[in-house]
Amino acid sequence: MVREPSDRSSGPEEQEGVGEQDGFQRLWTPHRMAYIKGENKPSGPGRDDGCPFCEIPKGTDEDGLVIRRGTAVFAVLNLYPYNSGHLMVCPYRHVADYAELDDAEALELARFTQRALAALRKASGAHGFNVGMNLGTVAGAGIAAHLHQHVVPRWGGDTNFMPVIGRTKVLPQLLRDTRALLAESWPED
Repeated sequence: MVREPSDRSSGPEEQEGVGEQDGFQRLWTPHRMAYIKGENKPSGPGRDDGCPFCEIPKGTDEDGLVIRRGTAVFAVLNLYPYNSGHLMVCPYRHVADYAELDDAEALELARFTQRALAALRKASGAHGFNVGMNLGTVAGAGIAAHLHQHVVPRWGGDTNFMPVIGRTKVLPQLLRDTRALLAESWPED
């Protein structure tokens, strides 16, 4: 089938001899290839096996996208967010299961989750949230060796045609800017 060329070019696949022009515009997201390939994913279950949740607290808040540090846990932005402001609350200790947390860790994780909700409401006016953990690879945990709780802000209409039909998420703010805004909005203890 021969198609008429359009007056716009959306990428190298439309160059002669490279591929058939199909009239679609494309949103290129090459940064997601790191997620698809599993880059920075631990090579094993130990904290010395490249666990990013063990490495992140060693750097600066800005470089690690850390929003707030506590005694037993810290809040960090997700590098591959479902929505703007998608953050995680992680214990410093390398544990895989919620049942492995000691009382102090479990309490601080719960309190940090409450503060994350308050910060997201203040910073972004979120209408609701998805909060939860995927415990184990079969449950969907991308990094199953180190427990982390997701806090995903939601707004009415945030599941529009882009993610449903286009399988693309539009994020209106850079992660560093989101981190600064949430750190500023985090409630005091």
